[in-house]
Amino acid sequence: MSPHDTSVSAEISSPLWGEVGVVPLGERAGHAATPTSNSSPQGGGEALGPVFHGAPEAMLVLDPSADAICDANPAAARLLGYDRETLRAMRVTALHPDQVPTLIVFTQAVQARGRDWTHALSPRHAEGHGLNVEYSGALLPGDPNRILVSLFDLDERRRRLVDTEADAHMRAGLTEWQRMERIFRDIERENQLILRAAGEGIYGVNAEGITTFINPAAERMLGWQAADLVGRDMHSTVHHSHPDGCHYPHHDCPIYAAFRDGAVHQVDTEVFWRRDGTPISVEYTSTPIRDRGRLLGAVIVFRDISQRREADERLRNALAEVDSLRERLELENAYLREEIREGGHHQGIIGRAPATEAVRRQIDLVAGTDATVLVTGESGTGKELVARAIHEASRRRDRPLIRVNCAAVPRELFESEFFGHARGAFTGALRDRVGRFELADGGTLFLDEVGEIPLDLQGKLLRVLQERQFERIGEERTRAVDVRLVAATNRDLKSEVKRGRFREDLYFRLNVFPINAAPLRERPEDIPLIAQHFVRNVARRLNLPELRLTEGDVRRLTRYDWPGNVRELENIIERAAILAVRGRLRFDLPEPEASATVEPARPAALVPTAPPTEAERRARDRADIAAALAISNGRVFGPGGAAEILGLKPTTLASRIKALGLRRR
Repeated sequence: MSPHDTSVSAEISSPLWGEVGVVPLGERAGHAATPTSNSSPQGGGEALGPVFHGAPEAMLVLDPSADAICDANPAAARLLGYDRETLRAMRVTALHPDQVPTLIVFTQAVQARGRDWTHALSPRHAEGHGLNVEYSGALLPGDPNRILVSLFDLDERRRRLVDTEADAHMRAGLTEWQRMERIFRDIERENQLILRAAGEGIYGVNAEGITTFINPAAERMLGWQAADLVGRDMHSTVHHSHPDGCHYPHHDCPIYAAFRDGAVHQVDTEVFWRRDGTPISVEYTSTPIRDRGRLLGAVIVFRDISQRREADERLRNALAEVDSLRERLELENAYLREEIREGGHHQGIIGRAPATEAVRRQIDLVAGTDATVLVTGESGTGKELVARAIHEASRRRDRPLIRVNCAAVPRELFESEFFGHARGAFTGALRDRVGRFELADGGTLFLDEVGEIPLDLQGKLLRVLQERQFERIGEERTRAVDVRLVAATNRDLKSEVKRGRFREDLYFRLNVFPINAAPLRERPEDIPLIAQHFVRNVARRLNLPELRLTEGDVRRLTRYDWPGNVRELENIIERAAILAVRGRLRFDLPEPEASATVEPARPAALVPTAPPTEAERRARDRADIAAALAISNGRVFGPGGAAEILGLKPTTLASRIKALGLRRR
């Protein structure tokens, strides 16, 4: 718009337009305006003659008072995209739907001054876009109501100026042309130097995905020469597959998306494929290339992040290993704390009987090797103590001794307990679990009550013992373990093999170096030493005053038959300490005669008339435990508890109660 357009709109109120902003365009005072008849020769295109129709500039004849286009020459029809008849039937405001105030100011300025110009008006092309034009208007001679408007295409004018300048350079002669050529050549060389110096790979593609250029860094990383890639579809050459090898469709490619949606696309984790078919991990940015608003292609800048990915992967693996070790250490610590609570009062194998000395000699012989040891003996004879002594005297003493009570492991959890499981392997497996074999890696695995393992599960245990390899449940990875095995049982496994209750091959696998823990009644000379040891431990643990073990107490303890062996002796010492009066222990032992009356029944029990089945054995155990719980009013631990009644460790009894599904009331 000309600089004085604003003042004109403030000063002039044409009777043809009405007051600006009050009377709508095309309405005259007192009646609605209608398009003026285009047949009137006065002021129309016919009156202007061939000059109007043959002019190269676009021209319109406007009647502002009627909001009408009276005529349009062919150049105007070409510029605006309408045919002449359509233009002559249009209103001026329809050609400028969003610029009515500006149109009013312009026409009033022309009527006031006789001529005016503006850049503020942008007529609507037939295809819907606005045009960048300059309006120059003048009143038609003899008709002040009509305006002759010339429309100059500013884009075309700019192109003509460029062509004029180029023509001037051409006319300047060969010297100027060569100078410009050198300038362009220098610019091109600088651009090439920049591309060559860049450490990142850079290449360009056009709107069809065809490669247009590629820099040396990209050549080195991809293994292709520029001549091999330029002119080829870049996606199908280096970006055709995902990292796992599956097809990467064109329409999913972020590189091509840049020149389709006009947005910059950044990708951190993808691969390009080298000429030799190997993948290269890359991160890249695809930036669209525009010219006058049109998307012509994209430029892609990428870098090789293979080493960084490998470092990240090593770091992730290291962190996973640290987490695994941390979890394993936590489990080991928790296990060892439990073991310390259960068996921390054992300070060694106590006694000087020949049978005890024989066990010590056997421990010294086998501890330095990795041979499998089978410790046999009645319940309560200290088989676990023998296993601990073997472990502490071995080269594995810095690693844990992991104990598994085989009788307390439910059949359905056997594999999970021994070998572990992966998360999601079965219902309730909410996280990975480390099995006992894996916990004992590098140390010693003590299988207590190994004779209680069901026959159908013994084969799985044998395979791991032979191959030293296993798989967690729900995991295909095979894990190797280095474990020293010590097993213990109160059963006669050789007889169990003959009866078909224990696998013969597993028995031979376990019975490499047998050690028999003699019952307490066969080594009475050890009773005073063991009793004194227990008295000191009980007094310290229960914070009792100094307790005294008299000679009479020792004679009574020695005369007793001890069917529960050392475990029974420990329990009786603890009960006597609780009942002690002024440091004097009060033992509650049956008389020798009562003991003798029971004696004949023991050999008979060793020769059952019919071996019980697994179901019968479980039913018998269930009945015995239920009876003990009823007598103890549901108490498992402590004096008078079910564990003391049955002569079992409280933790062992608790495990059996859980395995049998009993409820304590």
